[in-house]
Amino acid sequence: MLKPTKILVPTDFSEHSDKALKQGLDIAKQYNAEVYLLNVVAPIEQCIIDYCIPDASIKGIEENVKKTALENLTKQLDKFPLSKEVKVTTDIKFGLPYDEILKEAERVGIDLIVIASLGKSGLAKYLIGGVARNVLKSAKCPVLLTK
Repeated sequence: MLKPTKILVPTDFSEHSDKALKQGLDIAKQYNAEVYLLNVVAPIEQCIIDYCIPDASIKGIEENVKKTALENLTKQLDKFPLSKEVKVTTDIKFGLPYDEILKEAERVGIDLIVIASLGKSGLAKYLIGGVARNVLKSAKCPVLLTK
C-alpha cells in the first residue's frame, strides 16, 4: 500500500488546482507527509519577430513574475486551514510545466504527484490537459489525477 512521505502538487492557481491541493493536503495529513507546492512559469521569450528585450530587462520581468507567483502561492495556501497542520514547501520554476514538474519530482524524491486533470486553459471539458497527460505518461511515481 502506498504511504507517501513527499507529495508534489503542481498549481496554476486555478480552481482545478485548488481541488488538487485540497486532496494533496488531506493525504499529507493522513500519512504525516510533506507537500511540495510548485508553480511553473512559462519562460519569457526574449525576441518576438524583430523586437528583442535586453537580458537585464528579462531578469527584472522574471523577478517580478516570481514575486507575484510566490504571493499567489501564499494566497492559495491561505484558502486551506489544513495547510497550517502539514509541512508545505513552495517553489517557482521557469520552463515547460510538465518537464519542470517531472524534474522536481526526481530532484526531491517525490512519492506521489497530485495534479488537476485540467488547468487554466481547460482546453476541453472532456480531455485530460496536456500538462497532466505528459506528467501521467512520464512520471516515475504514482500520479493522482483530480477533477
